Amino acid sequence: MTVWALGINHTTAPLDLRGRFAFALDQVEPTLQALRQALAQSHAGHASSAGPLPEATLLSTCNRTEIYGSGDQAQLQHTLQWLATSGGVSAQLLREHSYTLHGDQAARHAFRVASGLDSMVLGEPQILGQMKDAVRAADDAGALGSTLNQMFQRSFAVAKEVRSSTEIGTQSVSMAAAAVRLAAQLFEDLGQIHILFVGAGEMIDLAATHFAARKPKGMAIANRTLERGERLATRFGAQVMRLADLPERLHEFDAVVSCTASTLPIIGLGAVERALKKRKHRPMFMVDLAVPRDIEPEVQALQDVYLYTVDDLGRAVQSAHASRQNAVAQAEAIVDAGVQSFMHWLAQRSSEGGVLPLIQQLNAQAEEWRAFELARARKLLAKGEDPSAVLEALSKGLTQKMLHGAYAELGASDGAHRAQTADAVTRLFLRKQR
Repeated sequence: MTVWALGINHTTAPLDLRGRFAFALDQVEPTLQALRQALAQSHAGHASSAGPLPEATLLSTCNRTEIYGSGDQAQLQHTLQWLATSGGVSAQLLREHSYTLHGDQAARHAFRVASGLDSMVLGEPQILGQMKDAVRAADDAGALGSTLNQMFQRSFAVAKEVRSSTEIGTQSVSMAAAAVRLAAQLFEDLGQIHILFVGAGEMIDLAATHFAARKPKGMAIANRTLERGERLATRFGAQVMRLADLPERLHEFDAVVSCTASTLPIIGLGAVERALKKRKHRPMFMVDLAVPRDIEPEVQALQDVYLYTVDDLGRAVQSAHASRQNAVAQAEAIVDAGVQSFMHWLAQRSSEGGVLPLIQQLNAQAEEWRAFELARARKLLAKGEDPSAVLEALSKGLTQKMLHGAYAELGASDGAHRAQTADAVTRLFLRKQR
């Protein structure tokens, strides 16, 4: 049994390529089912004789898409080919921008991701919740087996220890905080601007919290589901609007922060151009935190628009990393210990794997004998037979079935083979009770 991982993230793949491999939570179950079927068929050699389904988990965030798998052998190339096909790109292109990990390296990567050590914002806590959501979704899809479950549960425990015993997360500059800082560089007074938040998820909640602290002149929430937008707007004393009304009202806002799960841009170049005309070319500050993009990339070329993507904000927070290198070293040591513990568990489990099918067969055979003798005993009791005689017959029947194989082997063997059989029977059936 082994584990493997394939992924792309903010350090290996550009934003638009990552957007091709973004999966919403409600897509996880069918995606994992399709992946596991494909891997099983590849392992069997042909589609008509599929092998056992491997374990699989899919993690998809703004900064990364990763597949974790477990089975009797790593299937990295088949996983890469399948993911490339699902994203509509060549396997060669995906290979150039992805990373493949196997064994302890795959486990170490999972532990580092959970601990915030592989994040664009070092030490950020949101990734741990996203990983837990991914594991829960895999479990609901029936794709999470004992190996991946063990790996992820241990990664969560390591992440908790890193968070509690190091300063990796202290003074972490979040994406939302970086957006506020960039806006403050453009506008003299954030208290005089009107800001629109598009979406109502966790990232928008965080961004709205940071901007609200600067007491802007007006705030509005635009969301596809009005009810959810209203709940968020109520917390911040903001207006609420339907997403469909956004093009006609875009000109009212000096700043726009967007992060939705849409697979296509919802703010197009034409809408922004019309808004700029109505604003008489007063500048607009725009932040696109979504992957795939919410705002068409061509907007970046407009003279009066300052558009920042999730990657742009990531670069803005890098300067805070240097001061936490000591905490990083401590966190890496915790991760290493966790990985060693998991690999030891996996090695023990794998060493038991060779005899596990035999143990299962023995249990099944014993259960079959027990059920047969019990059914016969019940029939005899139903006929009014003496209970003591029935119990005697039941015990003799079980004993005879258990010893029949040993008797047959001893009778059929000769010479050296008989001596070996006798030794095995002695060890199996004549052990002294302690």
